[in-house]
Amino acid sequence: MELCVALDLPTQEENLELIEKIKEHDVWLKVGLRSYIRDGEAFLLAIKKINPDFKIFLDLKLYDIPNTMADAAESIMGLGVDMFNVHASAGRRAMSSVMQRLEKYEERPLVLAVTALTSFSEDEFSAVYEKDIALKADQFAKDAQESGLDGVVCSAYESASIKNITNKEFMTLTPGIRPFGEDSGDQKRVADVAFAKEQLVDFIVVGRPIYQAQNPSEVVSKILDLI
Repeated sequence: MELCVALDLPTQEENLELIEKIKEHDVWLKVGLRSYIRDGEAFLLAIKKINPDFKIFLDLKLYDIPNTMADAAESIMGLGVDMFNVHASAGRRAMSSVMQRLEKYEERPLVLAVTALTSFSEDEFSAVYEKDIALKADQFAKDAQESGLDGVVCSAYESASIKNITNKEFMTLTPGIRPFGEDSGDQKRVADVAFAKEQLVDFIVVGRPIYQAQNPSEVVSKILDLI
């Protein structure tokens, strides 16, 4: 299991200050929609300048027609990130188009598909997808695997089932991790590190418990110890 730190702070300067505080740790950094729209490629370069060994997960959740998603994925190749994601609900043809476009590259980032956002309650999800979260997440994961992706984004509660219907090498990344029982905030399906480990999660994403701490580096150390 690996730790991915979410860079969700209001300004680039605050995110960079956080990165400086945790730069000695072997972790992934998640650059999400707000940070990337606001700060762009320059932010990615600034991260690598602090520590070139940081691995970057570009969390943009691509969702469009197949050719546009493939074009976007190829553009991401020029950013030097180590992982990015798409929406599984874009469909198999779109996910396959992304992976086919990346075939010509000797090295490529990991590509994951978002199944069910961890902010969804069961009722909210059913209103959109007309299925229970667990059933639809399994279906999305199978679609992603058969489309050639490396794994999925899901909650810890779906991870073990997804591993069972795909294989143990098919990766699961779980947001909504509250390592020490912190408040769930706007997330519905949260879990701690121990439960994530039991569910065979490959990557845990932690944001607020780290960046709201007085000593983020100490919190990262404690999480890595738990892992």
